Amino acid sequence: MNTKSVENYKFQKIVAIVGVLLFVIKVIAWSMTHSVAILTDALESVINVISGFIGLYSLYLSSLPRDRNHPYGHGKVEFISASIEGGLIIMAGVVIIFEAVKNLVHPQPIGKLDYGIILVAITAIVNYILGWYAIQKGQKNKSLALVASGRHLQSDTYSTIGIIIGLILLYFTGYAWLDAGVALIFAMIIIVTGYKIVRGAVSGIMDETDELLLDEVVAHLQAVRRPNWIDLHNMRIIKYGSVLHFDCHMTVPWYFNVVEAHQEVDALQKEIEDKFGDEIEIFVHVDDCKPFSCELCTKEDCSYRKEPFNHIVEWTIDNVLPNKRHNSK
Repeated sequence: MNTKSVENYKFQKIVAIVGVLLFVIKVIAWSMTHSVAILTDALESVINVISGFIGLYSLYLSSLPRDRNHPYGHGKVEFISASIEGGLIIMAGVVIIFEAVKNLVHPQPIGKLDYGIILVAITAIVNYILGWYAIQKGQKNKSLALVASGRHLQSDTYSTIGIIIGLILLYFTGYAWLDAGVALIFAMIIIVTGYKIVRGAVSGIMDETDELLLDEVVAHLQAVRRPNWIDLHNMRIIKYGSVLHFDCHMTVPWYFNVVEAHQEVDALQKEIEDKFGDEIEIFVHVDDCKPFSCELCTKEDCSYRKEPFNHIVEWTIDNVLPNKRHNSK
């Protein structure tokens, strides 16, 4: 495992273990109060535990090195993990709605509500803090599985807050329908969160273009552009776990030998790695410049120039993505 994969795996272990402990606390709170709302929260925690271990296994698989059957590595499993976790979050929201409606129709007596509120509040605080750290570490290490786990933990916090609000209002007013009513509202928030996670996972599985990332890459390359990088096109970025696979076509002067062309590729790779980290695989196809390239070329010491420099084409995602060289005509 590389350093980031080890960090992700260790942190996901913490997420899974804490998920089990919080589930036990919620079960204790339910046994003390016999609150259907707390039982609903505990049922959602079962999904937290399951998804935590699914995320742990996916991070283990994604950290495995490339092999003959998986030449790009095993990083795609993180998207599958995130899609399962998002689906489980949606299921949790549906379960909460079902239990809340049932509790509205048939209210249940509740006891020791003050102790139950305290215990559930503790789980909410722990969940939110752990979820925040998981999202931060997942974004830093480019791990969709950790980000999904963090969002799941935070969505669990939101639903728990709703339940706590309902229980507090019930404690002071005695209106039994309040906890179920608030739980219904937060169930919808949970379902929306689950949908967003599934949507992001499907985008990754389908290699959907990440335009924000592409725009950032293209803007950086434009800023550090060298005269020998006459043209850049057919750019693609695919994410496999924490590794980005980057490939493009780069036009260099036609008279460059293999060594000189390779030096330009190395320079391009260094600029990308310095900006976006070293967990990136870069494949650059080198093209030779054509007569129409002269008007767009800023290289001053070219003895083979056919036309004077006219203007430079600013690189954007609109002209760098297509598999077509830039042309001033």
